[in-house]
Amino acid sequence: MLELPIIDVSRLVRDGADPVAAAGIEAACRASGFFYVTGHGVPGELIERLDRHAREFFALPEADKLEIAMARGGRAWRGFFPVGAELTSGVPDEKEGLYFGTELGPDDPRVRAGLPLHGANLFPRRVPELRAAVLSYLDALTATAQAVLHGVAQSLGLAPDYFAAGYTADPTVLFRIFHYPPAEPDTDAWGVGEHTDYGLLTLLLQDGNGGLQVRTPDGWIDAPPVPGTFVCNIGDMLDRMTGGWYRSTPHRVRNRSGNERLSFPFFFDPDFAAEVPPLPGRAATGAGGERRWDGQDLRAFTGTYGDYLVAKVGKVFPGLSADVGAR
Repeated sequence: MLELPIIDVSRLVRDGADPVAAAGIEAACRASGFFYVTGHGVPGELIERLDRHAREFFALPEADKLEIAMARGGRAWRGFFPVGAELTSGVPDEKEGLYFGTELGPDDPRVRAGLPLHGANLFPRRVPELRAAVLSYLDALTATAQAVLHGVAQSLGLAPDYFAAGYTADPTVLFRIFHYPPAEPDTDAWGVGEHTDYGLLTLLLQDGNGGLQVRTPDGWIDAPPVPGTFVCNIGDMLDRMTGGWYRSTPHRVRNRSGNERLSFPFFFDPDFAAEVPPLPGRAATGAGGERRWDGQDLRAFTGTYGDYLVAKVGKVFPGLSADVGAR
């Protein structure tokens, strides 16, 4: 049985507003911070093509995958990492993956300025079709995320385009493809350990193998794959902006399916250079005095979203953080 709601966003995609979807989003964000999105309009053919070429990549010999290792991505922080190279709360994850973001050429002002996490993507020589699939998917999911944020804005009593006209007019877009080997039957290791996401909104495409779990006030629940949907969850910046009215929720992954598992998280976040203060009327909302799962006080953070993101990602890949953090 599904324990997370499914919300139809087709009117948000088509019209940019929908009070019914907004009410559903509010209820979901207050209850768990997670829900499924249907009616998104992303072509099934694109999803199938992305999945197929991603599997072709992860089937390559390690040496071929390392041709686009993240160390070659420089300050853009793009490319491949092997199993165990990414840390969650200091513990190696049981997954390998690919990091992508908005494709920027060398003449882009942000690239010329050496801004961390901005630049060109690295694509595999042996699977050239992956490039077109990834770039098309980035475009499609950007439109979907903007539509969902229209509903989030309405759910908070704001104009539907509040985010699109401001914080996400020039969004920070990050995209990952993760490959999880089957977990050993009695392992204590996690594909991804307990964590929250950093920005505004995540749209997750899962394959059919499951493994995602969400921590709710009543304990951990499964978020199994539902055909034709994305799992949507809110991140730390929306938690901060709402004064804790909406909470970014811990989640984790363990692949017990016995099969290879792929997931495709798409992170849609504020402008890298934007400061992210509380929304109008939300500074003192709080959350009934409840502490966050990790004890962090998001209201204490000062600086831009880029400052927050670089600090967080630097803990995930400590071996690369010196190159990215130095301005």
